Amino acid sequence: MDAKLQKKRSLVTIFIIMFAIFGALTVIMNLVYTYVVQSRVYHQQCADRLTSINNYMKVLIDRDGDDFYDLRMYFEDHKDEILIPLDYAGDPEIKGREFYRHFEEKHPGMVYGEDIQFNELEDDLKLLYAEYTYEYWLTIFEDIRDSFGLEYTFFIYPTEIPKMCYMIDIFRDEKVVDGKSYISLGIEVEEDPQKHKRMWEAWNTGKPSSGFDVFNNEHGYTYTYYVPIIKDGEQIGLACAGISVEQVTSSIINTVVSQLAGSFIVLIIGLIIISRFIRKGFLVRLVRLERSVAQYTELKDDKISEEIRKNETGNDEIRSLSDQFADMIVELRDYMVNLQHVTAEKERIGAELNVATQIQADMLPRVFPAFPTRDEFDLYATMNPAKEVGGDFYDFFMVDDDHIALVMADVSGKGVPAALFMVIAKTLIKTKTQQGGLPGDILSEVNDTLCEGNDAELFVTVWLAIIEISTGKGWAANAGHEHPAIRRKDGDFELSIYKHSPAVATMEGIPFRQHEFELYPGDSLYVYTDGVAEATDANNELYGTDRMLNVLNRTKDEKPEEVLRAVRKDIDEFVGEAPQFDDITMLMFNYFGKVEE
Repeated sequence: MDAKLQKKRSLVTIFIIMFAIFGALTVIMNLVYTYVVQSRVYHQQCADRLTSINNYMKVLIDRDGDDFYDLRMYFEDHKDEILIPLDYAGDPEIKGREFYRHFEEKHPGMVYGEDIQFNELEDDLKLLYAEYTYEYWLTIFEDIRDSFGLEYTFFIYPTEIPKMCYMIDIFRDEKVVDGKSYISLGIEVEEDPQKHKRMWEAWNTGKPSSGFDVFNNEHGYTYTYYVPIIKDGEQIGLACAGISVEQVTSSIINTVVSQLAGSFIVLIIGLIIISRFIRKGFLVRLVRLERSVAQYTELKDDKISEEIRKNETGNDEIRSLSDQFADMIVELRDYMVNLQHVTAEKERIGAELNVATQIQADMLPRVFPAFPTRDEFDLYATMNPAKEVGGDFYDFFMVDDDHIALVMADVSGKGVPAALFMVIAKTLIKTKTQQGGLPGDILSEVNDTLCEGNDAELFVTVWLAIIEISTGKGWAANAGHEHPAIRRKDGDFELSIYKHSPAVATMEGIPFRQHEFELYPGDSLYVYTDGVAEATDANNELYGTDRMLNVLNRTKDEKPEEVLRAVRKDIDEFVGEAPQFDDITMLMFNYFGKVEE
């Protein structure tokens, strides 16, 4: 018996060796294929990334209007007079405040850029403003380098062919003036057209380079891309960005190594599973069945006899194995069917929750900036559900070209029922608002519609506001929702407390209060759900509105996205390891007013 088992195990060994060879060949082929494909993909991504970054730099320069052009023209003849400290830390506002202070002393009551242009300034003011503008753009170029993980960014223009003047260069060379260290500006470098083909191609054609130059010098092994900057039909220079070749190569290698590790793990697991399956599923069972037959022949046990007779039609061992294996298959089949039903049901529920989560997320506006063509305001919003799906929602949309609607709401309950009610409520509010009317009237109509057939007795607290963008005048209705926080220009955030109306869908036919308010340029509005103020730590202490206002006022000069991120971070630090029991939803609206051309 042991000899038979040993012989059969040798067959398993052969099978495992064959599978290992096949697996190794598969891993090698997969490795080679992955390396070739990923190399092509990453290099294309690198080119696309540099193209996007340089175009972004061009947009920033174009958006700056005449300031950058004035700096470029002034820099050409006065670069040695512009003094930027070598240890400049990226705060151009200091120099800006100094310029405007001197400007007001020399031109009281006048506004720079409206009453007086750059070319009309006195020489000392021109130099001061040029230093302020240069620090601003040096900061921008350094921020772009750091934000996008680049090796360098710079702005250049030719002086005499083939020399290029590096007007803005994030690499700081030192020059000493009166014993103080300053950045050496406007270094001129002879750039060989044969080695810098894409650079001179961009300058000569006035179009973005069709590819990138590859350099391996003291600044590293890099790819460099160029975009021409044109002002009123005149080409004034090139915006340039470089990315590390080692970074691209490292990404390719990491991807290939990850692929190799995954394939190797799958191969090992496959070998282990197949080895154990063959041994326990076939060889051990074969020996056990042979022993059972021998036991029946020896002991003549009635139970074993009846079982064998019922399932076999012959007296040979192979037929007996087939009959016994058939029984095993039946049992295994029944077990697997039941297991599949249970697994399929769990997967179905999980898949439905995932779909519901995605549907809910897709219903909320998530693309920011939401209105990139509108300069009169800026806004940002977030929603973090406590479960797979939540009952909170926010919304913002243009009612017409001069009116924007802001919505913040919280449905009672959690999970799928609240999410479904949320979908209906959000759709009704937006539809009714776009049909026209004031917030109080809109909520009255929505309330009556939601009350019909509301057997689950769900309700929703709503804060709805409609703001006239051109004037800042607004109308708001608060149906049982949290008090919004408002900040006037140069002031602090404070809660705007007033009487609420009942929540929507509590009773048909009830009126909803509304009130007028007005935003002035520089004002900010922050609305949220009770998940913010009622976030609870492990000691059951509430986060509260005081902590919320403290964070808002610490970050009041930041962009809406940064403010909301700071509030969420502060909530997470306060809550710690305690579970999130309620949805956390926030929206911030900054009003700038009408922007003069």
